[in-house]
Amino acid sequence: MHDARALIELGDEAVRRLARRGYSLDLSSLEDLQSRRNESIHSADELRSEAKSVAQQVQQTAKAGGDASALKETARKLKEQIRETEAAGERVQAELRDFLLGIPNLPSDEAPDGNSEEFAVEVRRVGNPPAFAFEPKDHVDLGEAMGILDFARATKLSGPRFSVLRGVGAALERALATLFLDIHTRRHGYVEHSVPFLVTRKTMTGTGQLPKFEEDLFATGVAERELFLIPTAEVPLTNLYADEIIPADELPLALTAHTPCFRSEAGSYGRDTRGLIRQHQFAKVEMVRLCAADQSRAELEKTVGHAEACLKELGLSYRVVMLAAGDTGFSAQLTYDLEVWLPSQQTYREISSVSDFGTFQGRRAGIRTRGADGKTQPVATINGSGLPIGRTLAALLEQHQQQDGSVVLPEALVPYLGFRRIKADGSPEA
Repeated sequence: MHDARALIELGDEAVRRLARRGYSLDLSSLEDLQSRRNESIHSADELRSEAKSVAQQVQQTAKAGGDASALKETARKLKEQIRETEAAGERVQAELRDFLLGIPNLPSDEAPDGNSEEFAVEVRRVGNPPAFAFEPKDHVDLGEAMGILDFARATKLSGPRFSVLRGVGAALERALATLFLDIHTRRHGYVEHSVPFLVTRKTMTGTGQLPKFEEDLFATGVAERELFLIPTAEVPLTNLYADEIIPADELPLALTAHTPCFRSEAGSYGRDTRGLIRQHQFAKVEMVRLCAADQSRAELEKTVGHAEACLKELGLSYRVVMLAAGDTGFSAQLTYDLEVWLPSQQTYREISSVSDFGTFQGRRAGIRTRGADGKTQPVATINGSGLPIGRTLAALLEQHQQQDGSVVLPEALVPYLGFRRIKADGSPEA
């Protein structure tokens, strides 16, 4: 969320930057709301000051033995005026907050112009896409032929866009999650967490999923209690520190968790709905970093490197792109996507998104630190996938497939699996 004063001070510059992401800022409405809020605060303060003065006069008159009835009536009326003015102030404050909650983050000027993935700028490519002497299969055909992926039974259980992994498929899913957690905790200093998968509306609002993206969330409730299934561990990990002041010498904080993620994926269609690429439920290892505002850009680059380490460990060909301003997520100011090569589609597909949110989420969630001047200020937040299990599994099957229908797995997974090859019949082979 933005500081209204900062947006107003930026003025036309804020309008320009938000227009790059397709958002039209109604600056006059914002200025009006801020002015009304300030006026209500000023009026309430003046009335309280007047009420205090009248109360003193009542005491003095009573002490002198005079008639204070008129003064008491004035005090009563002032008390009522204060109550009405404060209520009006709370209403305009709520209106201002709702207005600010709907404004996306200001995109960084580093982000290229454009409003879709075609405007993303490639930063680097790592590894050469594998060349096959045969027609490569997609992960669905491979996995179902092996008997390690079962989409039909998943549909029977829950409807479309779910999956069942069986045998070595389930073992591979578990091994990937453990490998990623080990990389982040042992090499990169992240602290692993086990967090709730159901969170409150306030928690979802803190990281920017609400109010704008409610239709994309799965919600549940018992009696009067409303809870949302997390779309990513970013939500509980970031909000662990909501409404807290983190000592400056404890920053940056590096947090990670392996959780299921739940998304309605409204509007996705076509190739994305086949297989493990875009599902209603999937598992992911998430990275979150909290830092001082002036360190967020450097922390973003660091986090991208941590996600890349997972792909390199698995010998996967990928590229890094910087998203265009109009394709950057609501809460982010700058985003890198890591895209892994999928031979069946002959293209790179997103496997990790790593974003710098600046102080946007810190302000929304009330996560603060103290500056050198002793004043509190919102922290900056960074988050990224490190990595989603399903998409990684799909890339592994496709990039490491063999002509006989088997898959040779990278050496890094052998300690976690106890085998190096998945034979065409789905059985493991050392």
